[in-house]
Amino acid sequence: MGREGLESTTTAGISMQSAILMIEFLTYGFCHEDVTAKIPVTLATRKNGNPDGDVSPWCYIAEHEDGIYWKYCEIPSCRMPGNLGCYKDHGEPPPLTGTSETSNKLTIQTCISSCRSQQFKFAGMESGYACFCGNNPDYWRYGEAASTECNSVCFGDHTQPCGGDGRVILFDTLIGACGGNYTSATAVIYSPDFPDTYGTGKVCYWTIQVPGASQIHFTFVLFEIKDATDMVELLDGYTYHVLARFNGKNKPPHTFNISLDFVILYFFSDDINQAQGFAIRYRAVKDNVHQNKIPVNHTLPERTNEQANLSINAARSSKILYVITTSPSHPTSSMPEWTIYSLTALLILSATAIIAKILLHVTMRSHQIPAAAETEDCSDVTTAGEIWSIFYQPSTSISIFKKKLRNQQDDCNPLVGD
Repeated sequence: MGREGLESTTTAGISMQSAILMIEFLTYGFCHEDVTAKIPVTLATRKNGNPDGDVSPWCYIAEHEDGIYWKYCEIPSCRMPGNLGCYKDHGEPPPLTGTSETSNKLTIQTCISSCRSQQFKFAGMESGYACFCGNNPDYWRYGEAASTECNSVCFGDHTQPCGGDGRVILFDTLIGACGGNYTSATAVIYSPDFPDTYGTGKVCYWTIQVPGASQIHFTFVLFEIKDATDMVELLDGYTYHVLARFNGKNKPPHTFNISLDFVILYFFSDDINQAQGFAIRYRAVKDNVHQNKIPVNHTLPERTNEQANLSINAARSSKILYVITTSPSHPTSSMPEWTIYSLTALLILSATAIIAKILLHVTMRSHQIPAAAETEDCSDVTTAGEIWSIFYQPSTSISIFKKKLRNQQDDCNPLVGD
């Protein structure tokens, strides 16, 4: 067999190259650049599966190695998020202890959808036709196996791996869900029914809300939309304004940022065409300025200004209105306690003086002037204590003086001297 070989097809009539591409995506599609840079060396010139008809990555080797001319490639696995790995199955109980079923039309998504509808967190495929569901976190108890041991094709789609003999490939049931709510700092969202092609007439929403994030970084790892009527949109989570729209004719950039902490991902498909769909990774970026301390050598106005700016930035990122209670240009000042006490005492004294004046005025008005016949007896009246008038003006000192009379009829008043 030559290195290039002929384009072969699986028993389902699907291109082996398509099968290889899907296997590579599920296993290596999320590799870091230093890993993906090595993949073309071993995989790019290969158009067929390996000579055994398997779709696992493989490489040619020198024929003098015991007559073997190919082997599985040793490429580090960096599987897609949600692909939990390949695990050994030693019988009873199986790695997933929920429900199980078999089907000659099994695909990854049919198994995932079945488990998700039963409220299970995990879905596992084995030997190409068996589906297992469960919630038990100890699915690894029999040990993990190499990813190449789980590459037996699914009976329902020969481009997908569905475990192996005594090997279960496990997935999170969130994969391929039509909608969801995400609050973690990073995650990957897949098109509905992924890794199957998305269905017709789909309308799906995913909310991405990471409180405190200054922006969200998006990366399209996969984007295959059929036409212009099938679309992916990103909306402002607060105003519902469309920020970006991508479709079969308007491809997205590989990476881009949105300066919000709340974004809605929307997908729509018409009733005609289907395609592979999309896989988009997001990563929330939080502003580190909030965590930095203000330098101690700042002046008070500078510190106040910086605090005000931080509040404004936070309000813009989280859409919460912050009220700034200090002026950026004038430092805050406090009044000494003795001043407060002095003003209080002065206020009390003023009120007391006013009340005393009013009472004295009322008292003086209440006394009647004695008749002329009785004026002669004035000298017999025992001199009482002198009455003093107190007049207070807040801006001057308090004056105390004897009140002088204006006419002779008041001569009997003890305030008049001899």
